[in-house]
Parts: sequence; C-alpha cells; structure tokens
Amino acid sequence: MYSITFKFEQKGLAPVTIENIEPEQSILEVALKNDIDLHHNCGGVCACSTCHVYVETGEDLVEELSDREEDFIDRAINPRLNSRLSCQCVLNAGSGNITVTLPDQTQFLGE
Repeated sequence: MYSITFKFEQKGLAPVTIENIEPEQSILEVALKNDIDLHHNCGGVCACSTCHVYVETGEDLVEELSDREEDFIDRAINPRLNSRLSCQCVLNAGSGNITVTLPDQTQFLGE
C-alpha cells in the first residue's frame, strides 16, 4: 500500500495525504478519486502536459520516464529535473511514500 502527499504551489491550498493506496494506479487517478483537482486535458493518455507534477520523493516507486512522456514534459510550464506527467506515474507493485507538488494550475486557465 502507498501513501501519497500532494503539495500545492497555489496559495491557500494545504497539503493532502492519501493513505492505503493500491498499486497499479496512476498518480492522476489517485488525485481525481480523492477530489484533488488536477488538470488532464487529454484524458490521461500522455498527449498533453497539463497533468504535470513535480515528484519530490518516491520516484523509484513509479514506472520509469518514457521518451514520449519526456517529449511532453519539455512542453510543460516550468519543467524541472523531477517533472513527470501524473498520468504516466503508475504505482509499481509494492508500497512506500510518495510526495508530489502540483504546479500552480491557475496559470493553465488560458490553455
């Protein structure tokens, strides 16, 4: 089982920790199931960059970065070395703690 802490760059949003998460789900799926508003314009099929997050801890607990995902991350706003698309961060078998930061999504409203 996993525990994921969602942090937010957007002012006024407190961190949220979700526990007892089964593997084989993406971070995007976990966020949406727990009422965490995370943009996903393409529906979570790795065809845009709106579900972009920063994986602060636990990157080794999710599937590796693919070339396709890397291409879309390059198009994201403010990409960093720890940038990932949450739709592609599928939890591996096992357990652990993951911390992700959601960029301030208000900057995406014009897209």
